[in-house]
Amino acid sequence: MMKRIAMAASLVLALAACQSEGVSTSSTKHLAPIPSATMALMASKGMSQNDPILMRAYKKESEIEVWKRGRDGKYALLKTYPMCRWSGQLGPKIREGDRQAPEGFYTVTPAAMNPNSQLYLSFNLGYPNAYDRAHGRTGAHLMVHGSCSSMGCFAMTDEAISEVYALARESFASGQRGFQFQSYPFRMTAENLAKHRYDPNIAFWKNLKEGSDYFEVAKEEPQVSVANRQYAFGGSASMMAAVAQKRQRDEQEVAELVAKGVQPIRLVYDDGGQHQTFRQALAGDTSADGGSLAVDVSARNRLGDVSRPEALAAGPREIVLAANGKPKQEPSSALAYASQKSAVGQTRASGSVRQAASTPTPAAAAAPEPAAQAAGGEERSVLKRMLAFIGG
Repeated sequence: MMKRIAMAASLVLALAACQSEGVSTSSTKHLAPIPSATMALMASKGMSQNDPILMRAYKKESEIEVWKRGRDGKYALLKTYPMCRWSGQLGPKIREGDRQAPEGFYTVTPAAMNPNSQLYLSFNLGYPNAYDRAHGRTGAHLMVHGSCSSMGCFAMTDEAISEVYALARESFASGQRGFQFQSYPFRMTAENLAKHRYDPNIAFWKNLKEGSDYFEVAKEEPQVSVANRQYAFGGSASMMAAVAQKRQRDEQEVAELVAKGVQPIRLVYDDGGQHQTFRQALAGDTSADGGSLAVDVSARNRLGDVSRPEALAAGPREIVLAANGKPKQEPSSALAYASQKSAVGQTRASGSVRQAASTPTPAAAAAPEPAAQAAGGEERSVLKRMLAFIGG
């Protein structure tokens, strides 16, 4: 009973993770200066704290980039920050409560900055934007914030959000009226596009790539609008021609990779992920126990609350797809996957956060241990939804 109460309390905390309303007006953490090391890095790149910024986020790689615009009007990469936590799957946010972190092009204004956040500091991405509204998508309070807990947000740790917040604050103070936040499922490389070519979201991702291509070529913030329920990106005729050439080269590279046998996949997450540096910090030295993911106490204390650590322990599953976009697996593989989910249920029931060392056999799936049965209807429900997801 106590374990169930603890799980329920954890769920309530996760549900409130992005409800980042102010709780105190006396804190001065939002006034923390940009760290001296970052100031030195800016100086070495010919940047200043007054220059406008732009951010780019990548779920699969669990990274957020901060770019600075120089005197020539071009953006250059300042720094890449590891994400401590994001939730859901690759793909856009559709509805309230789906745990999805949004994908698309958003604008963060000074009014979106929250200096009194429950999650140290935060800023609102502005979801739903015009594109999301055109598709009838719902949800609110989608943030970039501190801590290591997410239900549709991007969590960066307190230290990282403090630095990013300071960079945004100084840019706003110098006249920037809003900065663009580009959110992607992964880096828009030919290899990623080849691997994910049968994913149901591929048309949407190719639309996002148009804006990514513009930024990569021009190093200027793309002009974003919505036409016919699609993102549209504007620029000079010469720049758009250069972007079209890049797209053509990328498409050719994708075709070559497919011809070489790059397999189509779908990545399935139990509930989002985090940068490998945080996984390593939580795992500690796993060589002695076969690679299980036992949470290191000191790392947990340093990161604070980590939402759904058992989901992180499971890691993403790489599902190979057939030409029709369905999983290219024998029925026994589905049973093995079910058994793996039961193993996660056992670890949850026992109160530990550990990953199964190997994929169990179909026989093990047919006869789960009593501890797995004790996990109750929640695990069966999660399994049913996940199998439905990978089946398209």
